[in-house]
Amino acid sequence: MSKISNAKIGKSDKPRKTKANGAEAGATRAAILDMMKREGEQCASHMGPALGITPMAARLQLYALEEEGLVKARSEAQGRGRPLKYWSLTEKAANVFPDAHQSLAVEMIKSVEELFGAEGLAKLVKKHGNMQRAAYGEKLASAKTTAERVKRLAKARSDEGYMAEAKKDGRDWLLIENHCPICSAAKACTGLCAGELKVFSDVLGKDVKVEREEHILAGARRCAYRVRVK
Repeated sequence: MSKISNAKIGKSDKPRKTKANGAEAGATRAAILDMMKREGEQCASHMGPALGITPMAARLQLYALEEEGLVKARSEAQGRGRPLKYWSLTEKAANVFPDAHQSLAVEMIKSVEELFGAEGLAKLVKKHGNMQRAAYGEKLASAKTTAERVKRLAKARSDEGYMAEAKKDGRDWLLIENHCPICSAAKACTGLCAGELKVFSDVLGKDVKVEREEHILAGARRCAYRVRVK
């Protein structure tokens, strides 16, 4: 029988952080940010199982994200015992998600307004709306039902970075956009948002009414549009 070595464990014998472990941690980090972006405020005890990890693992990731300034926590009393921490994204976290070259877009909007005035900017917004109407109209053309049209529009918007989804809500449908990749541009030119609402109404059909119920520019976590059959 061989003898067990009494040699001390050196640094080279200790577990190492591998590329695989780093990639896994990065994927978990991204999943946590994505979950909060789509679903809003979360607690680690719910987030962990939902992502296939332990609540403790989720909590460690959240503390790391807090140090980066990407998430913040609030405590809520739960009777006896420790308060429960609820985590949400900070404004800084918006930089993690697609921005659709916002700084360039804002500069272009300001330049158009300076060179051609409000009328020129209005024409630009109208032209942008017409291009969206044509692109979405083509993708929704063969859809036979309101449900299918909303789902296809959500897919088109997700492809553009809006993290969009279609959800049934009673007799209505909700088109939800969890991220706005043109937020800075929309702030510089509010006509962009008004134009998109009109575009959605047009491409989803005359038999529905589209209303915006939540708006990121008004301080909401997301933009949400109710699609109601007339």
